[in-house]
Amino acid sequence: MKHRAIGAVLFGVGVLLLALAAGLVFVVTPALAKLPYDLDSSTSVAEASNAKFLQINDGSININDGNLRSTVLVTQLPKETANLTGDLDGKAVVWRVGQTVERVDNKQLVSAYGAELALDRVSGAALEWNGQWLDDTGEQDKGIRFAGQIYKFPFNTEKKDYQIFDRDLRTVRDAKFAGTENIKGIETYRFEQVITDEPLNLGDRLTLLLGRFAPGATDGKVVYSNKRTVWVDPVTGSFIKVREVQKKVLTPNVGAPTTLLDADFAYNDATITASADRAKDSRDSLRLLSVYAPIGLVVLGLALLAGGVLVGRRASAAVAGDARHRADDPTRVEEPARDADPTDEPVEVDRQGGPLSDEIPPASTNWRTDEESTVPAQRPAVDDEAEKR
Repeated sequence: MKHRAIGAVLFGVGVLLLALAAGLVFVVTPALAKLPYDLDSSTSVAEASNAKFLQINDGSININDGNLRSTVLVTQLPKETANLTGDLDGKAVVWRVGQTVERVDNKQLVSAYGAELALDRVSGAALEWNGQWLDDTGEQDKGIRFAGQIYKFPFNTEKKDYQIFDRDLRTVRDAKFAGTENIKGIETYRFEQVITDEPLNLGDRLTLLLGRFAPGATDGKVVYSNKRTVWVDPVTGSFIKVREVQKKVLTPNVGAPTTLLDADFAYNDATITASADRAKDSRDSLRLLSVYAPIGLVVLGLALLAGGVLVGRRASAAVAGDARHRADDPTRVEEPARDADPTDEPVEVDRQGGPLSDEIPPASTNWRTDEESTVPAQRPAVDDEAEKR
């Protein structure tokens, strides 16, 4: 009986471990493969050496040469995230993003922008949200419609083409999968987006540029090119490295073109290392809960199930064997079916239902067996003299 109980316990624990493994795979892991609500702020720095760039400083507009540093700060907004409603509630998080580009030599600001947007927690793609805005001119553009991948790719990124949002064009362009590459110990997926000589809508800023660099022109355009390469950790969708080779050229209807920007920006080594370390920590946690822990629980659960079945069968076999041994034992004495004194002897019963005994009833007892008794009745005594007469 004791072994049967042990077998049942082992079997039950094995079933519990298998259920726990399934829970890790189908419940816990999907919950972790999402952008968290308490994401820490992160900073990415890209540098461009020997760049040519437009700089407006103290009212003067000039084309300068030098080294540039671009700094992007991403901060999650818990309050705005908590206020999301409808389809966005529980599905999206709100991020605030700010970027500054400055000269390395004198720290002078060259350009800046800010934005707020909602991102899908799983795909990392921008979602339609009525609170989104972009400010890269000094005024918030609330009519902006973010879309596609911007600062992150999906969890479990696939080897396929994605769309990346371009801030200058204010729309998406295809980013094609271009292969894999090991960066800081992570096998990354490389995606390339190529934009070639597409016109920018600059509004009143175009008139300002024409007046400075093409005084005789009555019209013109600024064309924009960018070869954007993004190296992505496929497990978390995080950017490990980013490179952008940008070019902007003012082309007036009268006069020579003017290059406004010619720069090759790429993450510096510190940013690449920090991005890789964050990705490794996240992917290790995901793999522990989605792969290693479930496998361990399944192996242990199956072992306990087999052990429980084996112990239970052995216990049953032992009971059956003991029963056969007792049945085949000629010296075995059957247990009485009821509690009784083994010294009691059965009482015999005669045909009339009365007890039979060797004891003779007393003479004073007129004991009869039935109405037709064979014992003769007694006559009354008669006087001798009367008899003689």
